[in-house]
Amino acid sequence: VVTSTTHKSLRGPRGGIILTNSEEMSKKINSAVFPGMQGGPLMHVIAGKATAFHEALQPAFKSYQQQVLLNADTLAKTLVERGLRIVSGRTESHVMLVDLRAKGITGKAAELALGHAHITCNKNGIPNDPEKPMVTSGIRLGTPAMTTRGFGQEQARMTAHLIADVLEAPEDAAHVAKVRDKVAELVAPFPVYGDTVLHP
Repeated sequence: VVTSTTHKSLRGPRGGIILTNSEEMSKKINSAVFPGMQGGPLMHVIAGKATAFHEALQPAFKSYQQQVLLNADTLAKTLVERGLRIVSGRTESHVMLVDLRAKGITGKAAELALGHAHITCNKNGIPNDPEKPMVTSGIRLGTPAMTTRGFGQEQARMTAHLIADVLEAPEDAAHVAKVRDKVAELVAPFPVYGDTVLHP
């Protein structure tokens, strides 16, 4: 049995999939999920998933995934250079967990400040986190969205610096506003609906 989300790095609609090559297991999964946890099929979501799977079969998708990993590696290394700690020491995937304790800032405060700078992340607990689950000592960052927009390693490096800049003074509204302006400059050449999304 393999499970996965269909959004995030697969770039499909919000949802998930459960795969198995066992008919017996398939019947057990179906009876466990429907009707108790799942209603009728949403055909527009099924169509979106089919499109995502089709795109994932194209040669350009492999290049996209390779760039996601390169961008994540660059983002993580640059954050470390700026004094932040990646919980696992580095990343070998599309995501990373950043420990903020050395900066004296909570994940909740970082998420809010970065949001004001138009940088999306989410607060996340770290191993043995001393903070409450809704506060946390970390943030989770990922690179699929930026890569889909066309970011390469240079833009990932710049993004890491912008993140670190916000975390230097997260409560300074004027400072965060200056970073927000830099974010706007960085993303301007990379529209959300660019050619790479529909025609990789």
